[in-house]
Amino acid sequence: MKRSFLLFALLFSLLSSQIVFTQWFWQNPLPQGNFLRGVKFISSTTGWAVGDWGTILRTTNGGTTWQAQSIGTANHLSGVSFTDLNNGTAVGGYGTILRTTNGGTTWTSQSSGTTSYLYDVSFTDLNNGTAVGGTILRTTNGGTTWQAQSSGTTNYLFGVSFTDLNNGTAVGSWGTILRTTNGGTTWQAQSSGTTNGLLDVSFTDLNNGTAVGSWGTILRTTNGGTNWTSQSSGTTNYLYGVSFTDANNGTAVGHDGTILRTTNGGVTFVEEKLDLSPVNFILYQNYPNPFNPSTTIKYVVSSPANGTGKQYVVLKVYNILGGEISTLVNEEKSHGEYEVEFVGRSEASTLPSGIYFYRLQAGDYFETKKMILLR
Repeated sequence: MKRSFLLFALLFSLLSSQIVFTQWFWQNPLPQGNFLRGVKFISSTTGWAVGDWGTILRTTNGGTTWQAQSIGTANHLSGVSFTDLNNGTAVGGYGTILRTTNGGTTWTSQSSGTTSYLYDVSFTDLNNGTAVGGTILRTTNGGTTWQAQSSGTTNYLFGVSFTDLNNGTAVGSWGTILRTTNGGTTWQAQSSGTTNGLLDVSFTDLNNGTAVGSWGTILRTTNGGTNWTSQSSGTTNYLYGVSFTDANNGTAVGHDGTILRTTNGGVTFVEEKLDLSPVNFILYQNYPNPFNPSTTIKYVVSSPANGTGKQYVVLKVYNILGGEISTLVNEEKSHGEYEVEFVGRSEASTLPSGIYFYRLQAGDYFETKKMILLR
């Protein structure tokens, strides 16, 4: 999927010198606006964030600005892992596994052998990695092949972090925390002290780790998970991803494009609300694609220059011959992000398999994208 979304400058909160105790800062790359579900920093300056609709963002200045990368899929992405500046892996919906060897300039698909959702991935070197979700997968050859492992739990696992070839931690639903010391051959349960869903985890060494999850949950351990203590994030947003480069410096990402940054291990947290109004029109690739029987089309309406606060928007579906099939939107819209469902029908009948086009028009802006219906 080629997505031409104009990247806003990252907004970063500058706090007054009096508030010296604040250690978490709100960051937000616009206008992508998609939920960000995974993040990985390999240094204090270079990192990647992944999310819905195939979103991948890269920063080389510690999150001051983020650049979008094109990956060729609209599948939701939930986890990402890099071992150096060039080599990384992202995972997501429908068993999606993507691999890059050039820092994300290009990504290639790998076969996972599953259609289960993969929520996270952790590599300790070029060859050895673990992906988790509705299953646990392990590779020892850089993702060329993946083998299933047994977790010993029926709970979904949403996050995983390995510090070396053998030692790793996985987190999941209902406060699940699992620990392995033999590369995932066996896993032992740890007590998290919460029933909230834990959606990601990051360890920088055998002892120091942070887990994040639903309702702004953040947990911290300094003894390898024997004990976990709750930290206040200052937000009730779901936090989907977390990455620490050392015991002090970390980044958490989540709902509505949330990005939080800490420089002292997250002792305290602050959330600063910023103006997130889109400044440009965006038409996203439909998801899923191909689809049957329905698919979702997402678009962003800019702040209009006509002074009314609204823009007239038309979104229509056409067949391959240019014939109009359906009108999905035909009304004034305020600036913001919208989505609409297309159910694979014309006004009169069910549509056959084939290629269809959807076109968004608002003022002088128009864009057309292709989608495929498979019966």
